[in-house]
Amino acid sequence: MSIASFPPGTRVACYPGSFDPVTNGHLDIINRASGLFDYLVVCVLHNPGKEPLFTTPERVQMLEQSCRDIPNVVVDSYDGLLVDYLQKKGIRIVIKGLRPISDFDFEFEQALMNKRLNNAVETLFMVTSTTYSYLRSSLVKELARFGSFPPGLVPVHVETKLRERFRAPERQTPLETGGSGLA
Repeated sequence: MSIASFPPGTRVACYPGSFDPVTNGHLDIINRASGLFDYLVVCVLHNPGKEPLFTTPERVQMLEQSCRDIPNVVVDSYDGLLVDYLQKKGIRIVIKGLRPISDFDFEFEQALMNKRLNNAVETLFMVTSTTYSYLRSSLVKELARFGSFPPGLVPVHVETKLRERFRAPERQTPLETGGSGLA
């Protein structure tokens, strides 16, 4: 489904982010939010304050592959202000995931500014599942730089992309080699 073809009267929300890379925490929010709306647009936004590891097309592709089994999720990208994107697409609801309290200040300020720029925009906060409360894309990238890929942080195809980017070989876990994993 393309963004331009949402049937009139459908409930559409947007889950924006850099998704560099998409994590299982992001996918938890996507799965839960997609059950609340007719359509969920997952939008990769370009943040000029960040230097992404993956290009926008790569991040879109990873998200499309990650969300392929969720029929009401559409992946898109945008370069500019979120409120401009929302207005252009006719979307009024923004979904934001919250991890520990440290996220709240930043996300709250963003929500207030978006509301100031476009009073029709509403932001809904979803608390991250406790399983992923510590998980951030930046942490995943830092681990990958050092060749560490703990299971369950990202989808398998995203781990493959991270391994390719950092030229990290497939590595057996201590359990697979018969070791305890303890030093």
